[in-house]
Amino acid sequence: MSLTRATLRPDLTILTMSGILDARPRVGYFYIGDHRVKDLVGDLFRKYLVKDYKSLPIVVQEQTSVYDAVVTMFLEDVGTLFVVREEGTLAGVASRKDLLKVAIGQSNLHEIPVSVAMTRMPNITTIDLEATMYDAARKLIEAEVDSLPVVRVDGNQQVEVIGRITKTTVTRLIVELGSLRNI
Repeated sequence: MSLTRATLRPDLTILTMSGILDARPRVGYFYIGDHRVKDLVGDLFRKYLVKDYKSLPIVVQEQTSVYDAVVTMFLEDVGTLFVVREEGTLAGVASRKDLLKVAIGQSNLHEIPVSVAMTRMPNITTIDLEATMYDAARKLIEAEVDSLPVVRVDGNQQVEVIGRITKTTVTRLIVELGSLRNI
C-alpha cells in the first residue's frame, strides 16, 4: 500500500484508544474486536418497547372445534392461536404442531374442542407491554416458540391477551434498524 508509519500511526492510535486494536512492544498492533458493536445492537433493541410493535392477537374460544381453529389459522395466516375463556382471559396457546397432533389421530376434528390440543397456562411464555423488544426476542429464542402473547395481568391475576409479538415482528425491527443511516 506504500504507506509510511507516520501516515498510519494517528489512525492506529485512534483504533487503539477506541478498543478495537491493542498494541504491544515488539509485537505491534493486533485486532481485539469491536465490543461496541454488540453493545450498540443490544442497546438499540432495549430502546424499543413491545407496546410499540405488538400486533393484534388472533384468538379463539376454548370450545372452538379443532377444525375451526385450523381454518382460522389459515385464514388469518398465522402459526399460533391464543385460546381464551368466555370472560376473555388466556387459557392456552394452540400452535400448528398442537393442531397437527390431533389431526393425525384420525378423530373427527369438528367435535374436538381446541382446548384438548392447546398448551395450557402456566406453561406459556408471555410478555407484557412495557417489556423491551430485546426481552421479547430473548424469550422467543429461549422458549423456542414462534409467537408470544402480549398480556395484561389484572388485580385478580387474570391474564388478558392484548397483542402478540412474533419472530416476524422481531425480524421487521432488525430490518428497520438496518435501514437507519445515522444511529
